[in-house]
Amino acid sequence: MPTVGPISRLAPKPMRFVLNWGRRYSLWVFNFGLACCAIEFIATSMSRHDFIRFGVIPFANGPRQADLMIVSGTVTDKMAPAVKRLYEQMPDPKYVISFGACSNTGGPYWDSYCVTNGVDQIVPVDVYVPGCPPRPEALLYGIMKLQEKIAGERLGDRYLPSGEAR
Repeated sequence: MPTVGPISRLAPKPMRFVLNWGRRYSLWVFNFGLACCAIEFIATSMSRHDFIRFGVIPFANGPRQADLMIVSGTVTDKMAPAVKRLYEQMPDPKYVISFGACSNTGGPYWDSYCVTNGVDQIVPVDVYVPGCPPRPEALLYGIMKLQEKIAGERLGDRYLPSGEAR
C-alpha cells in the first residue's frame, strides 16, 4: 500500500487536497525577529489583525515544533549561522517568509561590511514581503500567498530527490 513519500505522486487528487489543506491551515510560526519589523509581526498577531483566523499559530516553542520561519529584520553576517542552524532544526515540510526590506535585500544597510544582503543567501525563501517596515496587512497577504503555494504543492515534488524523474 502506498504511503506518503516518494510514491505519493500516485496518490489520488482528493488525498493530496486533504494533506495540503492540513498543512495550509496549521502553520506553526517560528519568529526570527531581528529588528523593527519584528514589532510589525507582533502587531499582526494581535487582536486587530489576528492571523490565527488564517490558521497561523504564532510563537512555536522552538524550531522543532515550527513549520514556518518568519525572518524579520537585518540579518548580519554574525547572525547568519544561527539562522541557518535553526532552519535546519525545523522538520519538513518547512517554509520561510522574508519580512521587510532588511531581510529581503539588506535594506538601507546593504553596503555595510557586516550585513547579509538578503536571507535568501542563507536559507531558501518561499515568500518575500517588501516594505520598511512592512504593514501587518502585508504580512497577512504574504501568508495568504504562502497558503496558495502550499495548496498547489505536489507531494512528489517536495519529497523526491531533485534529479529523479517525476
